[in-house]
Amino acid sequence: MLSRINGQLDGIKKMIEDDKYCNDILIQIVAVEKSLKNLANLMFENHIYRCIPDDIKSEEIIDELTILFKRFND
Repeated sequence: MLSRINGQLDGIKKMIEDDKYCNDILIQIVAVEKSLKNLANLMFENHIYRCIPDDIKSEEIIDELTILFKRFND
């Protein structure tokens, strides 16, 4: 997934250097944003399943998840 995002960014860089049509560049930027959001969602899911189960009763962990959830929805 990271390689794909990196490839997308390289593509955008080349499009800018080649003075491509702005609309096409903006479409690619949105595609990168979606890819990053997908990566963030995957990381969040992994965090919940791998890092949280042993500490779920901890109020600190619940606060952490609440903060993360709010950041995802901004």
